[in-house]
Amino acid sequence: MSLAEHDFYKNKKIAVGLSGGVDSSTLISLLKEAGARVMGLTMKLWHDDEEASTSGELGIKEACYGPGAKKDLDAIKSLCSQLGAEYKVIDLTREYEEYVLDYFRKEYLSGHTPNPCVKCNETIKFGFFTQKAKNLGLDFDYFATGHYARIEKRNGLSILRMGADKSKDQSYFIYRLAPSVLDKTLFPFGGFTKTQVREEAKRLGLKVAEKAESQDFISGGYDILFGEQKPGDIVDDAGKILGRHRGIINYTIGQRRGIGVSAGPEPVYVSAIDAANNRIIVSPNQKLFCYAILGRDTLIHDPALDKNGFDAFVRIRQNHKPAKARITVYGEEARIEFAQAQRAAAPGQSAVFYDEEGFVLGGCTIALAERG
Repeated sequence: MSLAEHDFYKNKKIAVGLSGGVDSSTLISLLKEAGARVMGLTMKLWHDDEEASTSGELGIKEACYGPGAKKDLDAIKSLCSQLGAEYKVIDLTREYEEYVLDYFRKEYLSGHTPNPCVKCNETIKFGFFTQKAKNLGLDFDYFATGHYARIEKRNGLSILRMGADKSKDQSYFIYRLAPSVLDKTLFPFGGFTKTQVREEAKRLGLKVAEKAESQDFISGGYDILFGEQKPGDIVDDAGKILGRHRGIINYTIGQRRGIGVSAGPEPVYVSAIDAANNRIIVSPNQKLFCYAILGRDTLIHDPALDKNGFDAFVRIRQNHKPAKARITVYGEEARIEFAQAQRAAAPGQSAVFYDEEGFVLGGCTIALAERG
């Protein structure tokens, strides 16, 4: 499978978001091969050694990129030079600090489990990034990334759809992209599998063909964002103290490993985070299930949907199998009622709505899980 088979890309001016990984490196190479007029863009999210973070914390130089950030930049520059493509690094350190890192801190300290990738994609990567590039006078028709998701027209709107490779589908992380943003966005790998992308990278002779994928948000853990944490009590549902926690940021709903307490013959899991009282609440597994959740920051992409009630499949985290549900929307709030109880819905995470064909209908941030 090759992008060169599609006439669409020929002579199109396309800016490609480059991170130094196999997906983006292969993408810009294939687009060039297909006849596109490509340029490479990289987000600078970290502070240089001599710079201080605006929050007064240590410089976040490894955010999203890991310890090899500068080495990755050198490799990206070399690749763009080989392709004869213009290359620019866009400084987004201030925006990233304000819209992603500050949000991440606030949510965790409130007892929520935030999703920084969702926030970053909506505000930074598909927001400030492309806008700043345009402000610098860079001329491109489309912005392309290596996301495994598809964009298709539906009822006259550009709508997100799950990628063909369900094991790599990334529509969950970009569900908040509006049709107007998708109009000028390309996800050429939406119909590819990861194996096919690596095969193309090998065919092209790219050094990153076997490069491992980066999974971390902050390399080495979250301590760099929070500093010293305040320990507190771990309690059961009745409030009985079972032990001590290391700081609420180290726990999330559904967690079992690393709690270090026992409440009897049954294993216990984190069922709630009481930030106001600096407590972690643990319960048996059966108490983690809920039939309904309440959502905030709700958006619906297709105005034809009946907000008074529509059926959908809802994903409450990236590795969650979408579950049948009935959704009612009240302004920016939503109520999601599942056909079958779902486990470990964590406030702060996203709930994404899909139809049976994998189109993204919208989504929300989980505010509350209603447990029996």
